[in-house]
Amino acid sequence: MLSKFTMLQISRRLVSLTALLALVGFVGSASAQDKIDRALREGRYNSQTQHVILKAKPGYAGWMRNLLAQRGKQIDAELPSIEALAVELTSAELDALCNSSLSDGCSEDSRVSPHAARVGGRVPVVKALNRLPKVNTLLGTLGITPYAGGGYGVTVALIDSGITPAAAFGNRIKAFYDFTQGTLRVTPYDDYGHGTHVAGLIGGLQFYEDLQYQGVAPSVQFVGLKVLDKTGGGKTSDVIRAIEFAIANKATFGIDIINLSLGHPIFEPAATDPLVLAVEKATKAGIIVVASAGNHGVDQNGELGFAGVTSPGNAPSAITVGAADHNNSVTRDDDRMAVYSSSGPTWYDGLVKPDVVAPGHMLSSVASPLSSLVKGYPKLVKRGGSGTKFLQLSGTSMAAGVTTGVVALLKQAMPALTPNLAKGVLQYTAIPMHDDAGDAYSALRQGTGEINAGGAVKLASKIRLNVTDLETKWVTIQPHTNIGGQTYAWAGNIVWGDNIVWGDSVYYNLPVWGLNIVWGNNIVWGDNIVWGDNIVWGDGLDDDNIVWGNNIVWGDNIVWGYNIVWGENIVWGDNIVWGDNLVAKKDPTNVYFANDNIVWGNLDDDNIVWGNDDNIIWGNDDNVVWGNSDDDNIVWGNAAVLTGGKGRR
Repeated sequence: MLSKFTMLQISRRLVSLTALLALVGFVGSASAQDKIDRALREGRYNSQTQHVILKAKPGYAGWMRNLLAQRGKQIDAELPSIEALAVELTSAELDALCNSSLSDGCSEDSRVSPHAARVGGRVPVVKALNRLPKVNTLLGTLGITPYAGGGYGVTVALIDSGITPAAAFGNRIKAFYDFTQGTLRVTPYDDYGHGTHVAGLIGGLQFYEDLQYQGVAPSVQFVGLKVLDKTGGGKTSDVIRAIEFAIANKATFGIDIINLSLGHPIFEPAATDPLVLAVEKATKAGIIVVASAGNHGVDQNGELGFAGVTSPGNAPSAITVGAADHNNSVTRDDDRMAVYSSSGPTWYDGLVKPDVVAPGHMLSSVASPLSSLVKGYPKLVKRGGSGTKFLQLSGTSMAAGVTTGVVALLKQAMPALTPNLAKGVLQYTAIPMHDDAGDAYSALRQGTGEINAGGAVKLASKIRLNVTDLETKWVTIQPHTNIGGQTYAWAGNIVWGDNIVWGDSVYYNLPVWGLNIVWGNNIVWGDNIVWGDNIVWGDGLDDDNIVWGNNIVWGDNIVWGYNIVWGENIVWGDNIVWGDNLVAKKDPTNVYFANDNIVWGNLDDDNIVWGNDDNIIWGNDDNVVWGNSDDDNIVWGNAAVLTGGKGRR
């Protein structure tokens, strides 16, 4: 017979267990699906266990940790900046824990990969080696000349496969930590080769005989944070841990910029994406984050695709970079979009990404001699005049590296540079690109255009920080740059979330350039009016300058291309959903594609809706409504107007 004391202990334990079960009880089935990202929902039917980032509700990370310990679960990583834990769960555990009242939801601890374009296949990555420049055309087309002091006093945290301590980096690698083996401070190394290549583009200092391979900011310093292994693979949780390390050690190492030339597919909205949340934390801490857009611009048949941007390129605050092919020349006249560069908009959120593009095609940079890339692709290795080995790669990874170098130059010219102002200056001074027919690429492919280092540095260096009056310009400058003997006009606009802001906004010390404004939020731009969610740009309510709600009408025609996008699949070509969307039913006036993708009206290009309730393209080439049936819609064109909750013309 049990004693009263023992019975009391059991009773207390039962009460505690009951309380715990109540606390972690299931949420309603309708919202349960919303708490698990798409990759986990699909993966739980294909595997016994999954690697999960378990997000706790604010203040409940400790409770979640204890609950996992009671279940005998090993925590792979703690991610305090986003109050999350990385852990391996079975399908049953996934449902129980992710849908509990302790949890803010679960995301797959996805495999991240570098954004160097794949070698071989249908995507042109490597061209004839006789196209190699005899001068540094990369710096030339950026509007700058080789300067050994570029980037002095600026530190970049390179989150990648590592950095080989080559002569090009001298003693400029401040610290090196390996997150693939915990968080170990070790001697710098790079067994894959991708990070070294990106670092060389950012700030490799070369011998005179190899000046054509010199990086953008060759006096910049590095903190190497290795998250990719020798195969080029890594875990999202390790990337987040590296970002958290950069934030925590910002003052210790003087970290100004984070370069993320890697990513994974987008499986959930940016507001719940763990990698995006970490990036936003870094930005809030004052670190400028540069991210590659991804290499999903075309399918295996070369068909152009949209919505291929990867995470963390969907982070609102990040400077997301696509790749341009500068054709190894200084002039901008022959610059074209690299076919593999991912186009926007972002899945779920519909943000205009990339923000800008930069040269990223066929760029030669520092090689890591014993790395997997050098060993696996010897034809991509070449020797400079000094006998030094260089590796030639293509991709948005390279474009992000080039952009990080330019941001380092901006930070050097203006130490008070904030993340928002860095993006604003790059977008405003970018030079728009055109295709072979002379037509401008859409904002979904090139953002505001190809970065213009010369113009951006000139603008940043002339900003007078002592000017705080919103009505007084803090900089006056001519909006054009001479490159290769030719004058090119700047884009003259920025993309704020899903809105294009025209005018001279960067010429004024506006609140948006501070640290407390999230990129894309509704704000007041100078003399323009913000009325709740309704924005009017310009001086009057004419046809060319009106924004209703979150709905945009700009210029005289659509900027977003081909009536495309949405659902959970990239859409290729003009009017094709590429994925598993089959016609489920059809009536005389409407065709429905599966459960998540609906075509409203006929299958012609003048009456199309793609996606679920939250993601719609509505109208023809001149009149497109994108969004849901409430007031959160986007209108492009010169005649489309929303009335009430439905889109009508």
